[in-house]
Amino acid sequence: MNLQDASVTRRRYQRLSLLYDFMEILPERFYYPWRQRLWSQVRGQNLLDAGVGTGKNMIFYPKGLNVTGVDLTPGMLKRARKRAANLKIDVDLQLGDVQALEFPDNYFDTVVATFVFCSVPDPVLGLREIHRIVKPNGQVLLLEHVRSCNAVLGKLMNLANSIVVRMTGANINRDTVENVRRSGLVIDHVENLGVGNIYKFIVAHA
Repeated sequence: MNLQDASVTRRRYQRLSLLYDFMEILPERFYYPWRQRLWSQVRGQNLLDAGVGTGKNMIFYPKGLNVTGVDLTPGMLKRARKRAANLKIDVDLQLGDVQALEFPDNYFDTVVATFVFCSVPDPVLGLREIHRIVKPNGQVLLLEHVRSCNAVLGKLMNLANSIVVRMTGANINRDTVENVRRSGLVIDHVENLGVGNIYKFIVAHA
């Protein structure tokens, strides 16, 4: 793991943490039903919300299950804890790096990540950690934005990526579907969402 890269990412999101929810008001109009659908498909008793951020998934957590949320950034976790308290949700929130998670092997029934692997310094390493901690045949549910397969738009995303990642922490030109394959996870289903095939709903298992 490149710890220096993780530190850069942490600083970026720490800087954005106070404004993050405000910045995402408009995108969340699209993301809300996607998040809702994703969380309706979780199975098992022990769940991980990887890259929990400010807790935008919390309203969809299934009742009666054990949910752990991990995030790289203290500022994001502070807002997530406030959201959990307001919603009266019991969730174990922990500071941690998805590239080096402090959980034993084969621990979670389902791991969920929404718009996370665009910002993980080494996304394949992070996905390998997800592979490690999810149980055999355990479920991995991802909602991600990726580089467009359109030749022109894809090139534009490549050109803009260095600026966007400095401003927002998120890379806009990653091939997350291929990164999931490279991690050793088995992809069950990939669905295109929204316009231009930029958004993906990925269902995989260990």
